[in-house]
Amino acid sequence: MTVTDLKDKFLIREYRDGDFDGIALLWDLTEMGNSDRGDNKSIIEDTIKMGGTLLVLEEKSTGMISGTSWMTYDGRRILLHHLGILPQFQGNGLSNMLLEQSLKFVKSKGVQVKLEAHSDNFKAINLYKKFGFKELKGYNVFIIRDILNL
Repeated sequence: MTVTDLKDKFLIREYRDGDFDGIALLWDLTEMGNSDRGDNKSIIEDTIKMGGTLLVLEEKSTGMISGTSWMTYDGRRILLHHLGILPQFQGNGLSNMLLEQSLKFVKSKGVQVKLEAHSDNFKAINLYKKFGFKELKGYNVFIIRDILNL
């Protein structure tokens, strides 16, 4: 598929009410998110109110949510989460389109952008490097998910 074909078949838009079920399905199929991680409708909407965004890649002919790029804003930098494409559409350059649009949002904010990628997700790592992301050598990622047991 050429870039022109992709643009004719897909559109990138902002999250809107009613998108969550399709997004949750995509995140489940791509293993990017679930409720244990705090990925729910309320959190998405709260992060958008705080200055972030959730871009949705939609197949024009069916309205199917085919990709996402969720960006949260902490006042200092954008954290890019959940950039992914449905498995049946992977390998066609859609992630390039989605990341390009994501970086336009970052540029509009005028701040740094940071992301995390699983160490064995070589396709994602190569994509991010292609777009100029650099690995932060020497850093580890730490998280507490079960705050009720602190």
